[in-house]
Amino acid sequence: MKVEDVLRLIREKNIEMVDFHIVDLPGTWQHVTLPVSEIDEETLTRGIPFDGSSIRGFRSIEESDMIMVPDPNTAVVDPFHNVPTLSIICDVTDPEGVPYQRDPRRIARNAEEYLKATGIADTSYWGPELEFFLFDSVRFLNQGHQALFHLDSSEGYWNSGREGGLGLTIRPKEGYFPPSPVDQTHHIRTAMVKALQQFGIRVEMHHHEVASGGQGEIDLRFSTLVRQADTVMQYKYVLRNVAFQHGKAVTFMPKPIFGDNGNGMHVHQSLWKDGKPLFFDEKGYARLSELALHYIGGVLYHAPALLALTNPSTNSYRRLVPGYEAPVNIVFSHGNRSAAIRIPKTAAPQASRIEFRTPDATANPYLAFAAILMAGLDGIRNKRDPVKLGFGPMDRNIYAMSSEELEKIASVPGSLNEALENLRRDHDWLLAGDVFTEDVVQTWIDFKQKNEVDVVNLRPHPMEFELYFNS
Repeated sequence: MKVEDVLRLIREKNIEMVDFHIVDLPGTWQHVTLPVSEIDEETLTRGIPFDGSSIRGFRSIEESDMIMVPDPNTAVVDPFHNVPTLSIICDVTDPEGVPYQRDPRRIARNAEEYLKATGIADTSYWGPELEFFLFDSVRFLNQGHQALFHLDSSEGYWNSGREGGLGLTIRPKEGYFPPSPVDQTHHIRTAMVKALQQFGIRVEMHHHEVASGGQGEIDLRFSTLVRQADTVMQYKYVLRNVAFQHGKAVTFMPKPIFGDNGNGMHVHQSLWKDGKPLFFDEKGYARLSELALHYIGGVLYHAPALLALTNPSTNSYRRLVPGYEAPVNIVFSHGNRSAAIRIPKTAAPQASRIEFRTPDATANPYLAFAAILMAGLDGIRNKRDPVKLGFGPMDRNIYAMSSEELEKIASVPGSLNEALENLRRDHDWLLAGDVFTEDVVQTWIDFKQKNEVDVVNLRPHPMEFELYFNS
């Protein structure tokens, strides 16, 4: 689409308001709304000024003037407003029109441009699977003298003894694929799919997930890097609004419930050149090419640092523990879901891909996809053989292995702080082709350390009262 196409869409749909979105560094949408009377070709071309000092991870107050420049290709009618509203995703520049290097969407574009410049491939495809919980009630409180969180779901196993219940609760780890009425959120997920389709997003399927308490998944059709990151932002926006319309709340938090499975964002990916898949080789392990194995080697080699961007919350590491199908092992496998990278079984060359199972949806998708791609490309450039590096293949049941055998398998970092320290030491691969900058990496580390790691570490935990109050 071009600017004139957007103006025509505004006329044809009788649009009254236009909503402009940008994404902050941690990965949350921010927006400003203009009445259509203020929208013309100049507005859509030159962009809308805003205060960058008020956006997390952007500029300080003495250099706060910034511009959000609409991307016409992202224009779509938003179904969640009372008046006809058009939604557009924007890129960020300085007042002179120079792309802002901390803009996550710019970084994702850098990654796509760098991929082409390497000559290795011209296209990367991404297919994330975002898991989520639907809760009936959510309460949390953090003050100096008290703290609490309380979640509830009518299908939660803890409600099996509730008076007036119908016995439709789901036991822990037994929520995969139950039909209605046990699956009490089927109709809401269907409404979510229909709303996603209104956004022009192609959906492959939806289903209940493993955990009790309303866990679900809606699978997206693969797309290119920037476009798929845009789609993830739209996906989260749509799901939150549809859940709200049904009196429920959605969370993509990796581990909201103790003792049950958490939420991941399994990322399927592949490289293509001149319309041909580069990850396929009929004679290779799991029908993977040598290039694909080197890509895997790069992702696994840099995984301890990469997780600071793909699993960037303190809660991410509550999920990454053994026993809940969590991919905590830095190995690859043909079908093993406890491995960080799984190679899905397929007979079609065009479906040949890898699935990086470790990430979760607290990640900024623009940064996460770009970082994964950069790790993979580093593996290809340096011919990192995952077998020689000791990353597998691991096609056995890892949970059935002896302690001696498990000691030989590398594990993901145990905390966000550990992942950030790994990133501090190992990030040169992100700087290739100026995809990321030293400023972006250091800003990310400092922001996460100050605003999340330290904030959590300094507060007493409710479990500590149970353990130590009477010590």
